[in-house]
Amino acid sequence: MAVDKITRDALKIGHARADDVIAFRVKSLRLRSKALARHAVKVAAQPAREAAPVVAMPKALAAAVASAGVLVAEGDSWFDYPLTDVLRVLEDEHGYDVESVAHKGDRVEEMAYAGGQLEELSRRIEKLLRNNKVPTAILLSGGGNDIAGSEFGMLLNHKASAIAGLNDQVLTGVVDQRIRTAFITILAAITRISENWLQRPLPILVHGYDYAVPDGRGFLGGWAFLPGPWLQPGFREKGFGDLDECKAMTKKLIDRFNAMVADVCAQPQFKHVTYVNLRNTLSSAANYKQFWANELHPTARGFGLVTDRFVKALGAL
Repeated sequence: MAVDKITRDALKIGHARADDVIAFRVKSLRLRSKALARHAVKVAAQPAREAAPVVAMPKALAAAVASAGVLVAEGDSWFDYPLTDVLRVLEDEHGYDVESVAHKGDRVEEMAYAGGQLEELSRRIEKLLRNNKVPTAILLSGGGNDIAGSEFGMLLNHKASAIAGLNDQVLTGVVDQRIRTAFITILAAITRISENWLQRPLPILVHGYDYAVPDGRGFLGGWAFLPGPWLQPGFREKGFGDLDECKAMTKKLIDRFNAMVADVCAQPQFKHVTYVNLRNTLSSAANYKQFWANELHPTARGFGLVTDRFVKALGAL
């Protein structure tokens, strides 16, 4: 598969961002080493003390000491949602240990270019390796916040227009260029960091999203200071009010997004990256409220079903 110039440039930027993070972390680790050396001298100078008694581990904790594997996660609200999310289900219902730097509301562009999550990701991997724990995989969730929200209406031509519906040229610019390039950049950066600390790339799991229902529900209703809704206001702005019509356009958008993510994961540089297809996991039929808590996020039942897809993908590694 030939690699185009945009992809090559995105890979270079991702590698450069990772190299900056690695250089920063190496300096920080040197400071840590000096601090530990000073600490060791002070401890050695102190008189020997009787070892503190070991506190018995609570029975409930002792019964859950074993682990299905250690995961490191970077992402958005599907990994950082109140009460339950994919990561909580992986820990509580499937026995994984998860180190997360995910933050609700973050865009994949922020992850790729701002660098905050990336530096924290490196920290978590370092801590695990210091404790002789090698991550099973890295999980990445992103892209939803780059599309949904206050600017969602920009993806649509007005209902009264001769070209009503999704604007293909805008989607090409936003999904197939901007978000795609950000995904390539962050995947290249994550890969570089894992190669730096482990001399090999760790498996990475990336997902698309399922078919959301733009019914105007936000988090806990989305009123006052609470976030959402993220889709319906854009549809109404462009004259669309019929829910079925809006659902059909949302489905096309989700398919377009998933096709882009799958294509990125198929690039020759990303043989260690797995695309997790979540479409048709959650119902968008008449009973959709059992699976969708609001326009963008699953219910507890829905998150459980979504997580099953991740578990299947992890089992195939």
